[in-house]
Amino acid sequence: MRELRAIETEILAIGRVDSQHLTALRQCLYADGKVDRDEVDFLAELHKRVQHRNPAFEEFFYQAVKDHILADGRIDAEESAWLRQMLFADGRFHDEGRKLLHQLKGEAKHVGPEFEALYRESMKQPAEQRTCGG
Repeated sequence: MRELRAIETEILAIGRVDSQHLTALRQCLYADGKVDRDEVDFLAELHKRVQHRNPAFEEFFYQAVKDHILADGRIDAEESAWLRQMLFADGRFHDEGRKLLHQLKGEAKHVGPEFEALYRESMKQPAEQRTCGG
């Protein structure tokens, strides 16, 4: 975890994840072939704190979350609560989070009722509004 903290410090100093950081994160987080809860929590916190997220980092982040959640093919109540906290932290669902939930629903061997409720709730909420030029 110490190496991850050094990478985090570099990333936060420049406000973005460059390709070297992404490579280093991938090597650290997947060193044992899987992403555990502490590692995905670290990545989720980093994701919140990065000022300028690029598409490569976004893709890596959501893939790591998916790899962690689907490690056993099942999405239980505790994992559903964790997803809710992470994806709904600011009080609304964003398109990337909806896409992740859709992928998880399609790829999981079993989802619990808590995940089904989260999924339905995310699909009912209006899409995040984006405006051009202000």
